[in-house]
Amino acid sequence: MKIKVQFFLAFTLFLALNFAKAQPFEFVNAFPNVSFSSPLYVTHANDGTNRVFVVEKTGSIKVLPNDSNTTDSRVFLNISDRTINGSERGLLGLAFHPNYASNGYLYVDYTRAGDGATIVSRFSRSSTDPNKADSLSELILLTISQPFSNHNGGIVFFGLDGYLHIGMGDGGSGGDPGNRAQTLTELLGKVLRINVDSVSGGNNYSIPPTNPFAQGGGRPEIFTIGMRNPWRISQDPVTGLIWCGDVGQDSWEEVDILEVGKNYGWRCYEGNNPYNTSGCGPSADYKFPVKVYQNIGSECSVTGGYVYRGQRRPELTGQYIYGDYCSRKVWRLKYENGQVTGDSLIATAPSSIYSFGSDQNNELYMCGSNGVVYRFNKSDLVGVNGSSTMIADEFRLEQNYPNPFNPETNISYFVPALSKMRLTVYNSLGSEITTLVNTVQLPGQYDIRWNGKDASGNNIASGVYYYNLSSDKGFSETKKMLLVK
Repeated sequence: MKIKVQFFLAFTLFLALNFAKAQPFEFVNAFPNVSFSSPLYVTHANDGTNRVFVVEKTGSIKVLPNDSNTTDSRVFLNISDRTINGSERGLLGLAFHPNYASNGYLYVDYTRAGDGATIVSRFSRSSTDPNKADSLSELILLTISQPFSNHNGGIVFFGLDGYLHIGMGDGGSGGDPGNRAQTLTELLGKVLRINVDSVSGGNNYSIPPTNPFAQGGGRPEIFTIGMRNPWRISQDPVTGLIWCGDVGQDSWEEVDILEVGKNYGWRCYEGNNPYNTSGCGPSADYKFPVKVYQNIGSECSVTGGYVYRGQRRPELTGQYIYGDYCSRKVWRLKYENGQVTGDSLIATAPSSIYSFGSDQNNELYMCGSNGVVYRFNKSDLVGVNGSSTMIADEFRLEQNYPNPFNPETNISYFVPALSKMRLTVYNSLGSEITTLVNTVQLPGQYDIRWNGKDASGNNIASGVYYYNLSSDKGFSETKKMLLVK
């Protein structure tokens, strides 16, 4: 009896300490001493300098040290003289060449003043100042006419394959009146992919041989088909998956994983639902989203994000972070073995979400409509020297999904090295309900389903329960879950 009381007291103390460590996900001003004009995107040059580049929709790019205390912000490039800004137009994208450190090339996507066309062009770094680009060095790669002022897309990024990817909206208006997203002779409503390291066919680029129409049948620049307004796109450097937030029409917002040659359905489908199926093929011809949410209430427009690979919030590692422009909600989505295994709200941003971005350390940033560039607050578990919490940067126990649950829930955790692992469920009195894992496990991500039964296979009552993950390496963490019947 004495042992049980001692266990309960120790367990209660452990829970109190554990929950005291928990921190909500919050967005903090990343550069409080620097002002921006309509910041739209954050990126880096991958040149080892750890500088941050902030794209301003008005036509400028600022460069600054990656230091929250900095006051040193400089104009890296100003092309406002050739850019039209307003609504969904402006300077919309920036990508640095993978070999920028040696060749000094950067690529932008902007809406041209005068006719509103999309321009994708290359600039060169100044030969005398590493914090300047030469505004007179422009080499235009693509000029794409825009029939309307909205749905410009605008993201440009280099994939792990070394090719430049370009997100193009369907040309605007509503409902894609020209059916451009499904027309293979059009570049609108597509994601494009080009090779900027060679030229062919009279263009300032060449066509990757694995593009679906490289040998004919459609525009050879096409990478994917059937996009409405891809806002925004990123590639996970670990898994190689390309994530896209594609803005919906009236009812559904969607998140896609892009694969070469796939048709993502617009305007035949909005999300998973038929929209205008005139002239469309069977549903098997289309690649459907991995995630949709309804465009109702405060939700209005998805803002695609990034798979988190930073250090400030290690508990988010490997999860796709995305948001909604209007509601300011930010979610994390877990995608494993070809399916979504978790999707939950983690924060509400301080302002409408223009875009996400990342720095050289894969830290996530968020550009707000209020002119502020944000990043996540730092977890108390990061950088605590001389304590067991250092291990929490490696071992990870995640919140069960769904929660509350009935009758089953999924518990995920990450093991960084060969370890003896134990996963146990307790009730609110500290009594053990069942042990789900008690074995040596190899490094990797683990997902355990629990069916709400005790060790004898009996259904347990509704209520609050706790699950504890521990290892022989000194790691131990507990989280709370709720069973509702």
